[in-house]
Amino acid sequence: MMSTALLFGQTKKVVAKDGSGDFTTVQAAVNAAPDGNTRLFIIYIKKGIYKECITIPAAKAFITFIGENAENTTFTFDNYSSKKDSAGKDFGTTGSSSIFVNGDNISFENISFENSSGPVGQAVAVNVTGKMVAFKNCRFLGFQDTLYTKGAGLQYYKDCYIEGTVDFIFGAATAVFEHCILHSKLKGGAVTAASTPENSRFGYVFINCKLTADSPPGSVILGRPWRPFAKTVFLQCNMGEHIKPEGWNNWGKTENEQTAYYAEYKSTGKGGDPGKRYTWSHQLTDEDAKQYTLNNILGDWKPFD
Repeated sequence: MMSTALLFGQTKKVVAKDGSGDFTTVQAAVNAAPDGNTRLFIIYIKKGIYKECITIPAAKAFITFIGENAENTTFTFDNYSSKKDSAGKDFGTTGSSSIFVNGDNISFENISFENSSGPVGQAVAVNVTGKMVAFKNCRFLGFQDTLYTKGAGLQYYKDCYIEGTVDFIFGAATAVFEHCILHSKLKGGAVTAASTPENSRFGYVFINCKLTADSPPGSVILGRPWRPFAKTVFLQCNMGEHIKPEGWNNWGKTENEQTAYYAEYKSTGKGGDPGKRYTWSHQLTDEDAKQYTLNNILGDWKPFD
């Protein structure tokens, strides 16, 4: 919940490609936000395709980005892991990101985020290391490694569309995805690759999401552990026939089956049948599922309230 102190004296700026706003690029608007600010800085973005690699530095906080609409307001860039930078070195997975969200208390609404490099390996659209970062009615467009929830802080995604091929949601964050569409492309892969720290109570929590695909039947797994203590839970999610009956994968290490925590609660759809799931994954009882509330996971942080 935003405090009265934050709302008081808030600043509003407009980004428009046609010059009708305060800035013509998103990065210029970000740069205008004062370092260490404790008051809300709102950036409205008029529709358009903004091809720029955007960085929100750690020194910038309490920024809200509001697009005109998600279908026509797009932040895009085309770096990828094996592409060479100006020094002749590979960008790598992290460096391939189209937008870097390093600040805390950042939120986005009605925006598409894209890595337009195509199916060329790791190519991140959004890289989040900041704490308490939230997205509402946003689209994440890419192939492998679309959304990198890199930081171990709290993240929240509501009414979003996220697409990709291999490990297209990955990282260490405690993140809630509520009423989102998770769309698997091409030949399939893994929806998630969590790297949850060992001491985290929660990792990825998907609530009332829909898993869709243009991938073949039985070609997609729900998750595999990028790190041994990965945690991923799907609650009352509808899963298409592209989900493999086994559900999960141990990433070639049987020892991960003892440390990773993968669970479902009342999955539905052709891919939601628990009958053939790996026995080292979990089917939650009603009592088990009660712990997965926004209050328990996010604590005092109330995004978009």
